[in-house]
Amino acid sequence: MVDNRYATALVIGSVLSLMATVYLSVAVGTQHWFQYSSPPLKQAINLSTLKEDFISGDFEEKNYSDTMFRLNGTLGLWWRCIQVPSWSHWYKEPDPKMETHCVSFTLPQQFKQKYKYQEDSPEDLLRTYLWRCQFLLPLVSLALVFLSGLVGVCACLCRSFTPTLVVGVLHFLAGLCSLGTVCCFRAGVDLLHHNHEPPSGVDGSMGWSLYLALISFPLQMMAAALFLWAAKSHRKSYTRMVAYRVA
Repeated sequence: MVDNRYATALVIGSVLSLMATVYLSVAVGTQHWFQYSSPPLKQAINLSTLKEDFISGDFEEKNYSDTMFRLNGTLGLWWRCIQVPSWSHWYKEPDPKMETHCVSFTLPQQFKQKYKYQEDSPEDLLRTYLWRCQFLLPLVSLALVFLSGLVGVCACLCRSFTPTLVVGVLHFLAGLCSLGTVCCFRAGVDLLHHNHEPPSGVDGSMGWSLYLALISFPLQMMAAALFLWAAKSHRKSYTRMVAYRVA
């Protein structure tokens, strides 16, 4: 038999874990981790050329960053996007209707080396590993939550409370990975702006996707705390009950 307190802790922890998984999954799949607010372009610019270079041009961080600075770009873990006026090749309309065009990062691009924007500059190892960690850590976090779910199912089938401790530890590690994702992304963006400063008038801000990933961290930690508390408290109660029966 399981005490109602422990059963309630398990249910609440499972709900929190599910919410954190949904939030983190949505954050990984969307492009609003960081967004730029660009001033209106005052002169006629051939946007079709900029759009084609952004969508089908060679992958070069400096080039697509310049385009994002000028065209209200948004950046995600797997996406980069710009906003351009629809049905217009020239930026002459006073208030055109905007449409979003996104390009996904390929897997080789995620592992591409980063460089400082100086002549004959060496590889920027810090930015390179931050970029790689920011896309690997959320995958590790989701994998840990999935593994903890399998352990929980096995615990239910075996009618054992002991694996709950493992579930709590896995959620704790998943929460650290979620927090590490946000920290690596934010640090990488700051270093990018340090090496390649946006033009004057361009404002950058964190997007709602990043906040979703950030919210998943405390949810996973609360779930881990509930699982660990339930496992530890149930073990103590079970030990006392066995000792009482023996006595």
